[in-house]
Amino acid sequence: MQQDMTRGNPLRLIFFFMLPILGGNLFQQFYTMVDTFVVGRFIGVHALAAVGSTGPITFFVLGFVIGLNAGFSVIISQKFGAKDERSMRKAVAMSILSALFLSILVSFLAIVSVKPLLEVLNTPQNIIKDAQDYLVILYLGIVATIYYNLLASILRALGDSRSPLYFLLIASVLNIVGDLVSVIILDMGVKGVALATISSQGISALLCLFYIYKRYPILHLKREDWSIDWPMIGRLLRIGLPSALQFSVCAIGVMIVQAVINTFGSDTVAAYSVGTRIEQLVTQPLMTLGLAMATYSAQNLGGGYLPRISQGLKSALMLNVIFSLAAFLLVFFAGDFLAMLFIDASQSHVIEQTNQYLSLISYFFIPLGLIFVFRNTCQGLGSGLIPMLSSIQELLFRALAAFTLPGLLGYRGIILSSPLAWIAAAILLIFAYRIQMRHFRSIMKQAA
Repeated sequence: MQQDMTRGNPLRLIFFFMLPILGGNLFQQFYTMVDTFVVGRFIGVHALAAVGSTGPITFFVLGFVIGLNAGFSVIISQKFGAKDERSMRKAVAMSILSALFLSILVSFLAIVSVKPLLEVLNTPQNIIKDAQDYLVILYLGIVATIYYNLLASILRALGDSRSPLYFLLIASVLNIVGDLVSVIILDMGVKGVALATISSQGISALLCLFYIYKRYPILHLKREDWSIDWPMIGRLLRIGLPSALQFSVCAIGVMIVQAVINTFGSDTVAAYSVGTRIEQLVTQPLMTLGLAMATYSAQNLGGGYLPRISQGLKSALMLNVIFSLAAFLLVFFAGDFLAMLFIDASQSHVIEQTNQYLSLISYFFIPLGLIFVFRNTCQGLGSGLIPMLSSIQELLFRALAAFTLPGLLGYRGIILSSPLAWIAAAILLIFAYRIQMRHFRSIMKQAA
């Protein structure tokens, strides 16, 4: 069901809009964790390290996809907020065509670069073959990932955060079943895990498309909507590409850290992989809050309700503190239990390093939340440059820390590379948001 976020209490709107997205993201993390559980428990610690070592590379490519679709949805949200249905349908059609071209291009480039990237990242030789097999299958099915995320982004742009949840639940169940069948019954190893992932996303994308056609007449595209509109494509790409590049730039920083981690051996790679998976799970409310702010700010900018954006931001900052403290407490009291879900109790050194990662990273959840809130708000206001610049700053600080701190602090130095990058990026985004809002207020004052 579509939702107009230009009216009503901002805190209530943002909170209840984000809940279905949070549910979906948690399930997405859940079936990602099932991947990790199945690999770690039924294939072995080396296979776990192989899949874990691919994290930064998959983030580099799939983050590009997610960022691109998020950027496209900003234009759709703005048109919906402005009640301009014709332009909104045109934006949807051009998003679909642009995504088709980019999915083919990204898939080709990703596949040919898999092995060189794994070698550059110092991936241990005992896991590099499994890592390569896993990535190639994921990238062959990238068109399913792109269109699932695009269709879900279109629904959220209209204020519907519930429907994408249902399709993600279906994808989660299919992925879990596929994992168990392909690994335990068919003995396909990491190839089976990758195949289950892309198959589940492809089915969910088709179901999502069918649902949109049945339930959203406002999105029924006409023949004239499909005619190439280069100015609209240009607008989509001006926001979509910087948004996509911001994820890829962040991923480069993560790959630098992964290259350092890989020199510590497969046990540390496995510990770091499990630690980051748990971190991603407990910080899902922060990321979801950012996604809600992108839609909220875009709709209100399109409707010309600038003061509501500031009100919404204050509500989001309050929620950020609450969610960050909750995540900290969860890691503090349940970190051991979460670690042993993925790692056999006999692997005491791996469990110890996982707990070390979690105990240190949890102190910095608030600045991580600030990144999500301010970056997505700036994106909703139509800026692709600001989020990308913050990602570049994040890259620089993460790389600087990764090259210097491990020599001084060892494994703890690697862990600290992300928090330092979060703090630097958050400071930049806060100042950039203030400048951006001052610019819009000036424009509206002149128009009045």
